[in-house]
Amino acid sequence: MAFASYNRRTGDLVRYLIVLLAIAGIVVSGLALKVHYDTGTEPCRINDKWDCGVVNHSPYAVFHGVPVAAIGIAGYLLIAILAFVRRQTPLLLAVLVGLAFALYLTNIEAHVLEVWCLYCVISQAIIATLTLLALIWLGWTRFRGANV
Repeated sequence: MAFASYNRRTGDLVRYLIVLLAIAGIVVSGLALKVHYDTGTEPCRINDKWDCGVVNHSPYAVFHGVPVAAIGIAGYLLIAILAFVRRQTPLLLAVLVGLAFALYLTNIEAHVLEVWCLYCVISQAIIATLTLLALIWLGWTRFRGANV
């Protein structure tokens, strides 16, 4: 009985970490969206290779008419909700789609624009970590047979 309680607490810890990281992703995507619509001096312009303004004002910052940062906000919100309501398989699908999209955008920054956005790199780290946590949570649940 104590082992089942430990499994549930461990699963809940990972689940809450996922929710917190998804909230951090919403904040970072919100900052990137602000840069997308801002016409003033960019707060994250570091040098010629690190400039959020260049990235967020490029044609690649919009996907089918929607700012990529807004898609990020919606995606992170979906991830947080799925984790909160313990929907592991849809959560894993959502983080994998998010990771694939983030890798696509990272490739554009690296090879097309040749300029990096600090917010985008932070978001990439968040979605990669979320993917690992979702895999750990699903694997832990399946391996232990717990109903977390």
